[in-house]
Amino acid sequence: MAADTGDCVFCAIAAHRDPARIVHEDAHTVAFFPLAPAVPGHTLVVPRAHAADLWEMDEVAVGRVMRTVLRVGSALRAVLAPQGLNIIHSSGTAATQTVFHAHVHVVPRHAGDAMGPIWPPRREGDAATLDDLAGRLTEALASP
Repeated sequence: MAADTGDCVFCAIAAHRDPARIVHEDAHTVAFFPLAPAVPGHTLVVPRAHAADLWEMDEVAVGRVMRTVLRVGSALRAVLAPQGLNIIHSSGTAATQTVFHAHVHVVPRHAGDAMGPIWPPRREGDAATLDDLAGRLTEALASP
């Protein structure tokens, strides 16, 4: 993980240099509402230490973020009684990441809410392609 460069908005929020509606913070993570929430309760969970995405973090740091995600999700369930929750991490511009400080969206969902579907319509994958990819991933995951 890199040090705060001073120009990262999420680092500034975590350090209380920029205002935000912080709903939870601990020694390692901060949870706050984004400026333009997709739906009421939409919350971002970020590590205090700067990292562009989860792959710049070690497993302990990722675990801390995910524990806070679970706490926030549980609180959202208790307060808003959503019908479901989306837990979303986007890594890279192709995945729609726009702020390059690792963050996880915790989004309470209700049928017909303003967020809409997050997946394209279902379509079956090609069996040969899926078999090939499954084999390559299995091999990659077998290596330490």
